Amino acid sequence: MKNIVEVRNLSIDFKIRDGVFRAVDNISFDIEQNKTLALVGESGSGKSVTAMSIMQLLPSPQSSYSSQSSIKFDSNEIINATKKELLSLRGNIISMVFQEPMTSLNPYHRVGDQISESVLLHSASSKKEAKSEAIDLMKLVEIDDVERRFNSYPHELSGGQRQRIMIAMALVNKPKLLIADEPTTALDVTIQAQILDLMSKLKRELGMSILFITHDLGLVKEFSDQVCVMQNGNIVESGDTSNVFENPQHTYTQKLLKAEPQPKTDINHQENALIEIKSLDVFYDMPSINPFKTNKFHAVKDTSLNIYENTTIGLVGESGSGKSTLGKAIANLTKYEGSIFFNGQDISKSSKELKKDIQIVFQDPYGSLSPRMTIGEIVGEGLEVHFKLSKDESQSRIDKVLSDVGIELNAKNKYPHEFSGGQRQRIAIARSLIMNPTFMILDEPTSALDRSIQIQVINLLKDIQNEYKLTYLFISHDLKVIRSMSDYIFVMKDGKIVESGLSNEVFDYPKEKYTKKLLSAALRYASD
Repeated sequence: MKNIVEVRNLSIDFKIRDGVFRAVDNISFDIEQNKTLALVGESGSGKSVTAMSIMQLLPSPQSSYSSQSSIKFDSNEIINATKKELLSLRGNIISMVFQEPMTSLNPYHRVGDQISESVLLHSASSKKEAKSEAIDLMKLVEIDDVERRFNSYPHELSGGQRQRIMIAMALVNKPKLLIADEPTTALDVTIQAQILDLMSKLKRELGMSILFITHDLGLVKEFSDQVCVMQNGNIVESGDTSNVFENPQHTYTQKLLKAEPQPKTDINHQENALIEIKSLDVFYDMPSINPFKTNKFHAVKDTSLNIYENTTIGLVGESGSGKSTLGKAIANLTKYEGSIFFNGQDISKSSKELKKDIQIVFQDPYGSLSPRMTIGEIVGEGLEVHFKLSKDESQSRIDKVLSDVGIELNAKNKYPHEFSGGQRQRIAIARSLIMNPTFMILDEPTSALDRSIQIQVINLLKDIQNEYKLTYLFISHDLKVIRSMSDYIFVMKDGKIVESGLSNEVFDYPKEKYTKKLLSAALRYASD
């Protein structure tokens, strides 16, 4: 089989404040024609840097290659290629799909126009021909209701639809190589399955090769022909996917394969309701053609449920099902109809004490942590509002909570960008914990983390729950994480709770067709 990409002795250095950091260290691999190669490893292993080097998108002069480094595409050297040569490659012969399409799509332009623009940029087509080709591409990536979606803006599409648009743009010139950098990390399990099935289908139909970058070994097993396992800039193991999975040689590969959340065994049965929700409805205003009429979107529909003390409620469902909206309503962060009682108190009559008792940890800690404040300042900020403490007392509480979440005290004067994703999530948890809350809403707190880091955060949350006697609402699309954390499960679809019960009962004996569909998609990618 012909190699379309040949990487030899690739070493990449970055200039940093303290000297030089070697991000990739003397790696070699090939990508065969019409095959999928997976680069696997945790954050910071060098996966994305390697992919960006193939596109020659690394910043210069901050990055540099060793003199022995070589990247050949169709036998032609890419490193030190001219600007003209690179322009002929990028978007034409090599295309890339990134992890978060919302940051890659222009929010001010309709998605159809953005695909058309890609067609015009790489061909001599007229505007009419470009639009027709854009529509064909949208059909190729199986966008439903193409005519309407063509005129939609990115924010009007779901995560899965936006990722399909990005794939359509990447396929404008039917590239020989598609680089997919964590293309499904933030997607629901059912959408994840659809995107990967789509990419497999396109690979067959277009004769493409794919470089698939991920930290999820379950996806690699399902989707890839060959795999390279990366750690600290090195390839520590490589080979056919089936061989690597069945007989992993390196201890790091073995560790990754074992890093799976285990089902919770000590299910906590409780009968004291901390939160009572009755007939809850949440509506969002939507734009209307008629200036005298406002359209309403019914996000949460006539929902009633109880959340019991010292338990973890797992809330699952696809994007747009109403999970996060329900969480925001409980935190009194959005308008709602119906009633929500916290410890018998109506939360609509919100008090300062109630705000302290209900805390939220969001999915992206980097977006919720101020880049201008040290982590010590971030964690201690709420103390000034809710407690009357001396400076020494405040510092003592900051030190304790940072210690509780596993952050070294000598790091409290650092800024968020100086920490890894897992560490930033620990800091976000510490910021909530210092308020000494009764109830925490955890909205996708582990979805952007590597599996091994996820396990650490899950164990941390369990330990904290026991020490602080907390109640959790854990919102996630990752059913393996949900099963590891939860005592009770609530399944949401189209704004309604369609199934609920004890965690083990829902997972082992699901009743609803929708729940079975979610579980089937999740189990498809079990790496064990």
